[in-house]
Amino acid sequence: MQLDKKQTNMLWFIGLVLTVLALSQTIGYWVYRAIPENTSIEWNSLIHFTHIRNYGGVFGMLQGMGWVFAAISIGLLIGVSAYLWLSPSIKRHEYICFGFIVGGGASNILDRFVYGSVIDFIDIQHIPYWNYIFNTADVMVHVGIWPLLVFSFLANEDETGSGKLN
Repeated sequence: MQLDKKQTNMLWFIGLVLTVLALSQTIGYWVYRAIPENTSIEWNSLIHFTHIRNYGGVFGMLQGMGWVFAAISIGLLIGVSAYLWLSPSIKRHEYICFGFIVGGGASNILDRFVYGSVIDFIDIQHIPYWNYIFNTADVMVHVGIWPLLVFSFLANEDETGSGKLN
């Protein structure tokens, strides 16, 4: 059986979602088991692993309202998946980028259901005005978002004739 382009791209998407989800959950479970909550392990002077729990949303906003973010996120992940399946003109890089985004988002949702909160642990030191702690799933969301934005800007330039993206 020969897969068409859409099916191949959806397999890329699903494979990335599952890989990112598994990786993020495995690392989060290691943090849960190896680092007591509210303690740190110094990897080097820049990076510490500090196990905290986020019971809220982005940047710790709305503590205790994690269920709201979980509900919104579930809707967004279903919407993105439907968009990828139903849209006739999606490029492979979009499937890949959205795979990272959905995988990371799904991992944070799963954390909320399994642990009652998101396990955050990546603690970057010595950056002025930066005191946020995040996790692998958050990194994966950014791995998907930033290239998607760059490709979007390049595609817009291409439509006006000043850029090149095929």
